[in-house]
Amino acid sequence: MTALRCNRLRILLTATSVFAMMAIGAAHAEATADASADSEAREVVVIGKRVIKGSAGATGLDLSLRETPQSVTIVTAAQIRDFGLTDANQLLATIPGINVEADETDRTYYNSRGFDIINFQVDGVGQPLDWGLQVGALDTALYERIEAIRGATGMLTGTGNPSATINYIRKRPTKAFQASASASYGSWDNKRVTADVSGPLNEGGTVAGRFVYAKTNTDSYLDYYGVDRSVYYGVLSWDITPKLKATAGYSQQDNLADGVTWGALPLTYSDGTPIDYDVSATSSAPWTYWNTHDHQSFGELSYGFDNGWTIKGIYTRKSYDEDARLLYPSGTPDPDTGLGVVAYSGMYPSIIKQDMFDVVASGHVSLFGREHQVVLGANSTHAASYKWERSADLPSYAPIVDGHITPPAQPTYPDAYLSEQIKTDTTRIYGAIHLNLSDKLTGIVGFNAVDLKAVGDSYRVSQDRSENKVSPYVGAVYDVSEHVSLYASYTDIFDPQSQSDVNFVRFNAATGKSYEAGVKSEGFDNRLYATASVFKSEQYDLAEFTGYLQNTDASLPGYTTKPELVGKSYYTGIDTFVEGYELEVAGKVTPQWSLNGGWTSLSIKDRDGNNVRNYLPRQTLKLSTTYSLPQYRDMKLGAAVRWQSDVSTTSAGTLFTQDAYSVIDLMGSFRLTDHVRASLNLKNALDEKYFGGLQWDQAFYAAPRSVMVTLDWTY
Repeated sequence: MTALRCNRLRILLTATSVFAMMAIGAAHAEATADASADSEAREVVVIGKRVIKGSAGATGLDLSLRETPQSVTIVTAAQIRDFGLTDANQLLATIPGINVEADETDRTYYNSRGFDIINFQVDGVGQPLDWGLQVGALDTALYERIEAIRGATGMLTGTGNPSATINYIRKRPTKAFQASASASYGSWDNKRVTADVSGPLNEGGTVAGRFVYAKTNTDSYLDYYGVDRSVYYGVLSWDITPKLKATAGYSQQDNLADGVTWGALPLTYSDGTPIDYDVSATSSAPWTYWNTHDHQSFGELSYGFDNGWTIKGIYTRKSYDEDARLLYPSGTPDPDTGLGVVAYSGMYPSIIKQDMFDVVASGHVSLFGREHQVVLGANSTHAASYKWERSADLPSYAPIVDGHITPPAQPTYPDAYLSEQIKTDTTRIYGAIHLNLSDKLTGIVGFNAVDLKAVGDSYRVSQDRSENKVSPYVGAVYDVSEHVSLYASYTDIFDPQSQSDVNFVRFNAATGKSYEAGVKSEGFDNRLYATASVFKSEQYDLAEFTGYLQNTDASLPGYTTKPELVGKSYYTGIDTFVEGYELEVAGKVTPQWSLNGGWTSLSIKDRDGNNVRNYLPRQTLKLSTTYSLPQYRDMKLGAAVRWQSDVSTTSAGTLFTQDAYSVIDLMGSFRLTDHVRASLNLKNALDEKYFGGLQWDQAFYAAPRSVMVTLDWTY
């Protein structure tokens, strides 16, 4: 990155931070004048008084964001709508401190603070992804908002991983009738429609329901690629009595994708020279596909006692199946002939089922003349995974011509064999108390006890395990003034792993410690929220990808005594140390002007002080802003920028580096009638050309400039 670009970035970051702190410092002077702001201003802020008080995702306690001793970001429905964030990959890419590694079209990694994100929740209930991967883009139509809690949150998720926890909050039935629908059309014949209807179902309003539907059908800038995605969601709530409430719901997402990538394009020729690809180039073939079907059912029953305590029982059933026919490229082409990329293909049907039972009790206790909040919970999860494989070797890819590589024809596949059969049982007991120590000082003390048992094997590697751990959680918040608080927190790391070493022995859980401290402030009648934090973590024996088993010759790297394992990946355990800091601002500067985003800077080193995981950017900036002009048909204009520092990987023994880059999105909308709104979203407005991820020695280009026009109807 040039010195000029560095200076521009520093100026932008400094100006944003200074302005935010100046605005908050002046908040008390303008609070009265802004108290009559419209209702939307209350609903879209990160810590508004009507809709979003805070997040229970970090500790399970009902705390405001200032009372939570960790970094928390909430993406609201307004932000999702304004910037056209129709799937979780687009949305998570906008959150400060979170990176989306799009190494393949339909399988995505997420990371934060130097480590992979493996903890995902829906309404606070943990729902781990298979191998920590999201297959098929998760549609956002089902969710009211998304919370990201950075740092280790093992007290509630069962595993303490120092990256982040993502909590998806479902839409729920409303007491009053409401309805909305939208229709969108954009680049690459991208068509999308949605519908959302909610309201009471009986005269007394004790029974209410909600139905959500979304449909996306689109081609792509990539050769061969296209997606047909359907989403259905229905939920009923019943106030059986004023104290006893029941909720039940079902959702289904069918993601049908053609021309998908498995792996990606080789980055260099065999001599280390970078390959010049067209932005639409792909290693896929028109005969590939990856179809996923995600079904989720849930039921909740809660009872509120006269003393203020509440007990809730939750049952969640997740059934996930997929079928894929994939094509994988291996090797690097010769710079003279263009040959040398070997093709490998397989068909991979699979079934994953999860049954989750949660019981949570929360309330207040009186100790030493003060009220303190308590949460106690237990969770039992049973999961079963079955996967089959039908693999075939193919002729090599044709040479690269005009920035494109031609795939081989579809092969004939042998009979399937059961490649994975794993059953996992996890039991957790956790608890925490929010101690009201004084008018200015509060503390949180909690624990999580987890017992994990698994039997089975995956691709000839035993997954048998029996591990347990009790992890403490300690946090404190001190109110320096009415608008500023200091905080600190600590927790253990207990991160079960499925990867295996060169001898195909599975790694035990990675362990370590995670620390965080910072300052939080809010102003403009709680409309604007700003934080600054420092964090540190150390994780031991973390599985890091090393390479592929290549031969049975003991004198060469990637050696194995088992010929059937050649081509399988293996890992090495490393000790990893991360330090960094974050700045974030979120909310409204004025009733018309919103500002959301943050800056992250970190280092990731091994025990010898060497930089590791270099495919992760060390500095990132995420910033979005919108400005409303009510006098001009309720017009709203906005922009968002994502910037990251350079990243690198190794290809053909040569260091391959992607320079720092920035992506700018623009939006505009206005009201056509009382019930109809038109909007336009321009993504990657400057048509930046960059790779979606460099986690491996393969990659493909992210989307170029695109446009989407939407009509929204609300009632």
